[in-house]
Amino acid sequence: MRIGVIGTGRIGTIHANTLSRHREVGSLILTDADPARAQELAHRLGETAAPGVDEIYTWGVDAVVITTATSAHAELIGRAARSGLPVFCEKPIALDLPGTLHALAEVEAAGTVLQMGFQRRFDAGYTGAREAVRSGRLGRLHTVRALTSDQAPPSAARLALSGGLYRDTLIHDFDILRWVTGHEVVDVYAAGSDTGPAMFREAGDVDTGAALLTLDDGTLATVTATRLNGAGYDVRMELAGELDQIVVGLDDRTPIASTEPTGPPAADKPWTGFLERFGPAYEAELAAFVEVVRGERANPCDGREALQALRIAEACEVSRRERRPVRLGEIAGGAGAAVM
Repeated sequence: MRIGVIGTGRIGTIHANTLSRHREVGSLILTDADPARAQELAHRLGETAAPGVDEIYTWGVDAVVITTATSAHAELIGRAARSGLPVFCEKPIALDLPGTLHALAEVEAAGTVLQMGFQRRFDAGYTGAREAVRSGRLGRLHTVRALTSDQAPPSAARLALSGGLYRDTLIHDFDILRWVTGHEVVDVYAAGSDTGPAMFREAGDVDTGAALLTLDDGTLATVTATRLNGAGYDVRMELAGELDQIVVGLDDRTPIASTEPTGPPAADKPWTGFLERFGPAYEAELAAFVEVVRGERANPCDGREALQALRIAEACEVSRRERRPVRLGEIAGGAGAAVM
């Protein structure tokens, strides 16, 4: 199998390393907006660098992995679909609903595969939580608390292109909330704070955000995020039911300290970022993609799943700006909606 990797930045390098070691992947063609960066990575991995995206198709590949800047995702997804190729793409499909719906329409018209990169679905902790919920171990689920806290903010340039805290960061929490519980969000109430570094205000973004979500079975969920968690990278989910309560992301590297006299000690080596925390999950999602391309399993996270997570993020942005509850029915792209 020959796979084209478009984008050799931080996550693209991780994915290329993973794929180059996979027993079913014979070779890679790597390309990047910075050709020298692609060339350097290709040399290091013993793979081939291409001068541009065109060569990915003219030289011939069996599948495409997209890890470019988000602004290029939708166009690249469409091109791969028109070429009849299965695609793995980092989230999101696009930063807006029209772009997302158009890309999905191209995939559906071509009848090709689009697997989205929501790596938490492949994390052992979240998988265990899903199993606990679905087995009935917790009884009736009544409360979910989810959080994502980055140790340090992105650069101002990266922030301006990110789409904002809800679309860029909390979209992972929105996706995993749906996946773990098996339920849809019906309404949201969100708020944000921009009292940190000035670059957040300049970008029209917030450095800290929170939202209260109601699921279609009445379960209440809170999600919070910040870009300024100096203690370390912290991603957790607590699920409470009438029979039991569990937590994802609590281990000896969780950057949290107890004030109780008999509480656990602070982590000696707290997580510093998502690549470190979710390393095994990133490998697992690409192994799944290879299996999808080979026809050995169903797509574990298609573009429609990404659309629903984006709709929740969009609802939160509307709620934050307008300071009001927002029902998901107000946001385009819901179940049964036509794909543009």
